[in-house]
Amino acid sequence: MQMSGAQMVCEAIIAEGVKTVFGYPGGAIMHVYDEIYKQNGFKHILNRHEQASVHAADGYARATGEVGVAMVTSGPGFTNAVTGLATAYMDSIPLVVISGQVPMSLIGTDGFQEIDAVGISRPCTKHNFLVRSLEELPRILKEAFYLARSGRPGPILVDIPKDITVDIGEFVYPDSVNMPTYKPTYKGNQKQIEKAVEAIKTAKKPLLYIGGGVVLSNASDLVRELALKTQIPAVETLMARGVLGAKNPLLLGMLGMHGNYASNMAMSETDLVISLGARFDDRVTGKLSEFAKYADIIHVDIDAANIGKLVDVDYPIVGDITEVVEVMIPLLEGINTDRYQAWREILKRYDTLHPQSYVDSDEVIKPQWAIERIGELVGENAIITSDVGQHQMWAAQHYPFDRPRQWINSGGLGTMGFGFPAALGAKMAFPDKTVINITGDGSILMNMQELVTAAEYKIPVINMILNNHFLGMVRQWQTFFYEKRYSETDLTFQPNWKALAEACGGIGYDVTTKEEFDAAVKDAIAQDKVCFMNVIVNRFEDVLPMVPSGGALFNMMLPQKVDSSKETK
Repeated sequence: MQMSGAQMVCEAIIAEGVKTVFGYPGGAIMHVYDEIYKQNGFKHILNRHEQASVHAADGYARATGEVGVAMVTSGPGFTNAVTGLATAYMDSIPLVVISGQVPMSLIGTDGFQEIDAVGISRPCTKHNFLVRSLEELPRILKEAFYLARSGRPGPILVDIPKDITVDIGEFVYPDSVNMPTYKPTYKGNQKQIEKAVEAIKTAKKPLLYIGGGVVLSNASDLVRELALKTQIPAVETLMARGVLGAKNPLLLGMLGMHGNYASNMAMSETDLVISLGARFDDRVTGKLSEFAKYADIIHVDIDAANIGKLVDVDYPIVGDITEVVEVMIPLLEGINTDRYQAWREILKRYDTLHPQSYVDSDEVIKPQWAIERIGELVGENAIITSDVGQHQMWAAQHYPFDRPRQWINSGGLGTMGFGFPAALGAKMAFPDKTVINITGDGSILMNMQELVTAAEYKIPVINMILNNHFLGMVRQWQTFFYEKRYSETDLTFQPNWKALAEACGGIGYDVTTKEEFDAAVKDAIAQDKVCFMNVIVNRFEDVLPMVPSGGALFNMMLPQKVDSSKETK
């Protein structure tokens, strides 16, 4: 069939089963947008900033496990999208971002809105393409979607010069790809798996270390089965919250800089780490020389480059988590789970000694209470996104996540401004679920223009602003390590959040008491509109436990049994 390059882009998106595309038009991609106007195979959401378009596609991908798609124009349109690409790259999220480029004849001439998109994006994409001819466009689009979702997922950039989008040619969309140099390993080495299973059977203090790769592999049910069969205690990373479920008795909690006492002590004392889809991030390991220093390590990961990158690994297994665990489970049949009983009792005592806790208050809303209360009010039916900072850590610590893909946040890059547009993407994917963005008074400002997007398309996400009038996490570090010199972190001057939401077509709530909190949540759900819920919380509340940067996991700063709402500046 004869069609333009712009038509080919739309036909490829439809062929890949994409239902929603996020983007922002401009000169270099105008032909594609003209075809979007004519088609009815997918819905397009016009965000109010290109960064938000990529974050929204990212949120859609995290919520569904499918490839998210965003479109931007050349020059500043593309550079605005780079933060979204980097966010997805750090967390291995499958995206295809299509950018317009100046015509081929202008490339390299510093033409209007020309930028080297391929060069800029090389460090923050799994792969990128500059389309050089109409004939190669169908193949490149097919490869882009294949690369995004296969192996270790990630974002793919397809940069298309404007003249190619207007050229006419034959369109045959490939049924498959042929990439001889790209062959992801899905099936783990059988002998290595058998050795790892024997190590599990002989260990006395094994620990399941569950990472975001379990979510990406859709392996949560299998990992739950593995934990149940072996009765091995487990810890989750920030990106893996919800894999085992908050009520699972084998789950100790989150590990790392803001992990709980039992989780961090378990990693410090284990004799066998069973790492599934985790990458030993510095926020998890703390001081590497002290990390799991008494343990052998089993590391299962689909990306061979991750294995042995930061820690020495005794049982390396390259493969997809689902396929590896499927082989492991039958080999563990009849395992003597009683041998781990003493280990479980030790960890239970650690949890009793220093549980994940905080001191509540009747005088001011504590942010931990607000998050726990949200869990009680909406719980299993909700999808929770977050921005980055104290509110993110409190959410990870205190929300009762009970399933994978319920928790959507920027882990590796730590992108403020991610939560709101990601919530839009999640809500577009699951319109029947309550979607709540837990954010702070610093983060929400970074993409607040998406109020207009949400109002126009009637995307009713709830933005719960935990407002402490600070850049909270930076303030916390300034308190602990900079003698309370609060340099440029005071956010006392703020907009009228309620009026701001209403001015953009949403609704707003000012919340200062627990009673107002409950009423606002219930009304926001009933109103079914995008909202800002401005929750005034204790200004000097800290995220604890905390492992100081570069410290060992067992040297935690623990909560004090005092009410921090009494502290003043």
